[in-house]
Parts: sequence; structure tokens; C-alpha cells
Amino acid sequence: MVRHLISFSLRNRYLVLLLGIALFAWGVFSMKQNPIDAIPDLSENQVIVFTEWMGRSPQIIEDQVTYPLVSNLQGIPKIKNIRGSSMFGMSFVYIVFEDNVDIYWARTRVLERLNYAQRLLPEGITPTLGPDGTGVGHIFWYSLDAPGYDLGELRALQDWYVRFGLQTVKGVSEVASFGGYQKQYQINIDPHKLNYYNITMMDVLRAVKSNNNDVGGRKFEMSNTGYIVRGLGYIKSMEDVKNIPVGKEGSATIKIMDIATVQMGGDLRLGIFDENGEGEAVGGIVVMRYGENADAVIKDVKKKIKDIEKGLPEGVKLKVAYDRSELIESAIQSVKQSIWEEMIVVSLIVLLFLFHWRSAFIIIIQIPVSVAASFILLQAFGISSNIMSITGIALAIGVIVDDGIVMVENAYRHLADAKLEKES
Repeated sequence: MVRHLISFSLRNRYLVLLLGIALFAWGVFSMKQNPIDAIPDLSENQVIVFTEWMGRSPQIIEDQVTYPLVSNLQGIPKIKNIRGSSMFGMSFVYIVFEDNVDIYWARTRVLERLNYAQRLLPEGITPTLGPDGTGVGHIFWYSLDAPGYDLGELRALQDWYVRFGLQTVKGVSEVASFGGYQKQYQINIDPHKLNYYNITMMDVLRAVKSNNNDVGGRKFEMSNTGYIVRGLGYIKSMEDVKNIPVGKEGSATIKIMDIATVQMGGDLRLGIFDENGEGEAVGGIVVMRYGENADAVIKDVKKKIKDIEKGLPEGVKLKVAYDRSELIESAIQSVKQSIWEEMIVVSLIVLLFLFHWRSAFIIIIQIPVSVAASFILLQAFGISSNIMSITGIALAIGVIVDDGIVMVENAYRHLADAKLEKES
């Protein structure tokens, strides 16, 4: 079989050359299409269901949220296992699917089952799906470099401007904010005054909720002109909160400021973000969507950051804290350097021992063709170009070179012996 293949190749040199060029071109195309990342994705094929019920203990969360969700999500097909986790005010359910299941098909089936399971949960509790990312999806971290700004202002800038801008980048699943303070109006109620005015806590909650809302009206025409009637009721300052009515005492209106103090503060924090020991900072984590090209997504994020910085206040800049593309480029550069070094070394060895440049060219040409062909297989089997796969290619180059040297030297020796026999 091998003899016939070699014979056919020798008789059809141009066809073999054309096939080699086509294989190399196909490999280069697959190389550009193949997702590039630094870390191989070994995480499980899972969908995360997150439910928030603030102020409840882990045991209440377990009994009324986590257990109903876990018991009702078990009927989804192609599931390996389900894991639940309950903590103060939060519930996490991890649905692990089989490895060959499409992640978006899995998310759709989980949503279908959640529509039924939600009826078993307490009123007002809505479970949501986690981002369609993986355990290695944190590809880019950044912080806001802004001397003179307080942490509340920076967190508001991150949440309401920077985050929304970066979420529009193709391939980004989520931009998670960290650090700083989330501003909020805080109402500190005096229980003695509640008792004095005979007002309950629920009365205060209903009053605040109902007075922070716009009310729609209707359209009416007058003198051939149409007017839209609506009520503006959203809270815009602390004075609006203080003047919210909560009850009556005779003809006098009892307001929030009569039973409580109102202040601007930050939400409860479970930790802080410190940058290089220089103090607290505010920033975000860019999470890549499942199956995307990490290198391409990071480049698009950097381009978007340049546009976002144009709209930031004076003195505010985005500073890179972690950039995985540096590791990706280092891995690619290492493979390129290995290929060039081995091509040079092989050429020198062949020329030194055989003194035949055509033999050296045969060995050199098979290295890039073999490397390009390996990317065809990576693309076909859905394997990304990462440290593991690229390192394997780099190690395999040595085997390719050894095989080429042995074959060329053997062919050169047989041709030389045949030539000597013919001359004698």
C-alpha cells in the first residue's frame, strides 16, 4: 500500500504539490477561524439558576426556594446532576448537562421548567438564569482610575455608563461590577414615633413604594391641540423622600421626616476591592460568552474602551487590571519561535551532513504544512487553540522533524547507492 502511494505521488508530482498547497491554505483558514484562548475550558456544561430573597436565613432559603427548584428541575432531559446551594438571602442551583448538549438548548429547557416551578415559590420571588459564560470566561478586568472622586460616584459611573457600553461588545455575556458603594436613600425609622402616631412599618413601606412611581393619564384635545396628561412621581432627591405622606393625625399630614431620618448612603457590603495595596477601587469584570474567541473579544473590548473614555468625566480613565490576551499572545509567539528555531536547526543539520539543499527544503516545507493541518482537526473537533493544544503542537514539531530527517536521509542514501551501481 505504501509502495503504491509513493509510486503514485512520484508520477503525479504537480497533483501532490497542489494538494499540499490546498491543505496549507485550508489550515491557515482554520487557524484564523479557530477560537484562541490561553486556558483550556475544562468546566462542566452547566446552567446556573440564581434567586434572591433578601433578609431570609439560609434555612428558609433552602426550604422555600432551593428545594422546590431542585425537585422540579430534575425532569429536564440529558441532565447529569443538579446541585443546590443556599446562603443568606440567595439561592444557587447548578444544573449540569451532558457534555454533548448545546448550552443554549439547555438554557431554553431550564427556562421552560422554571415557568412552572416559579408557582411553587413565595410571592414576588423570581429565579433568573446566570450568564451564558464558563468558569474561565473572566477574560478582562479593569478599574476606574479617578483621583478625587468618591467610591459612590465611581460605582454609579461604572453601573450606569461603563458597564452598559461594554455589554454591547460582540461576544460579551456580562460585565460584573465590583468595589465602591451602591448609592441608596436610607430611611432610619424611629420606632417610638411609629408607636406615637399609630403607624405600622408596612404603612411606611407602602407609602414609599407608591410615591416612587409615574402615573399615566390620557390625551385630550383643546383648540386643535393634543395634550398628554401624566403624573410625575419618581423620587429625585432626599427632600422628596422626607415629604412622602404616611398618615394623618386630625387635619395634619404625617410625613416621613416626622417619624424617621433620611440620608444618602451605600448598600451593605460583604467585602471590598483593594488594588495593589493602594486603597479601594471600583471596576468591572468582562465575562466572555460560551464558545467565543477570547482574543477577538478582548480586542473588541479594548476598542470599545477607547470610545467609552471619550464620554467619561475629566480625570477619569479605565486602567487594565488583568488582560488574558497577553498570555494568549505569549503562547502563540512561543510556538512561532519554536517553529522558526527548529526549521533553522534542521536546515543546518541536513546541509551539514548531506550537503544537499533539496533534502533540507523537503524537511522544512513539511513543518508549516503539518502545523496548519493540525488546526484543521482542532476546528473539526471543536477544540480551541489554548496553552495545552498549542504546546502539544510545539512538542509534535520535534517528532515531525525527526521523521522527516530519517525519511530524507534514507531516501538520499538509496538514491546514492543506486547511482553508484548504475555508474559501475
